[in-house]
Amino acid sequence: MNPVQDPGRVSPNTSESGEMALPLFPLGSVLFPDGVLPLRIFETRYLDMVKRCMAQDSPFGVCLITRGGEVGTPAEHHSIGCAARIVDFDMEAGGVLRLRTVGSERFEVLDRTVRKDGLIVGSVRTLASDPVVAIPQALSVCVELMEAIVKDLREKLGDDFVNVLAEPLRMHECGWVANRLCELLPLDSAVRQALMSLIDPVERLGRIAAILSADGSDPPHASNPLSH
Repeated sequence: MNPVQDPGRVSPNTSESGEMALPLFPLGSVLFPDGVLPLRIFETRYLDMVKRCMAQDSPFGVCLITRGGEVGTPAEHHSIGCAARIVDFDMEAGGVLRLRTVGSERFEVLDRTVRKDGLIVGSVRTLASDPVVAIPQALSVCVELMEAIVKDLREKLGDDFVNVLAEPLRMHECGWVANRLCELLPLDSAVRQALMSLIDPVERLGRIAAILSADGSDPPHASNPLSH
């Protein structure tokens, strides 16, 4: 694949109120900050969108579909999504564009417009990034699990490891570990969406630990999984 140099952060079209216009790509999967999302692009509206994003060094937004599909009629989607930066691309036979994207900022969709070509453009507000918080001792089991997963992936994937996890690995950060476990564990998309939408990274990791517990009970200082 061809690396994209300095892919940039969020769209430069930002108003004084902090709102910005962002092209949206509703998908059946949830993107997390710093998460790797490979995509195959073949619809004209999204090929044009990707070309503009690469030309402007700007991201597009990924939102989980609530009604509809990934192709055809523009789908309904959750209001909380994550911006995707294009870091690698390659063109397959038949005009299919293959991308490797990495999640950056989360955002809230305040309003949306469906253009004539079917592309959804959202008026979005960027949400605060996870604060850098150390992992509580009570949730250290999550770090142990993540370390085991990373070791297994490196052994199995070799150079393709970067197609699953983007480096640097930040095993000491609560939000980073929580997000990677959300991606890698066999969770329902609705559960992933609820976890991604949480503001507190410690709460997010605590809920994952509760999900992982053998008897379904809470680990110390963790909330019930997705109880509210």
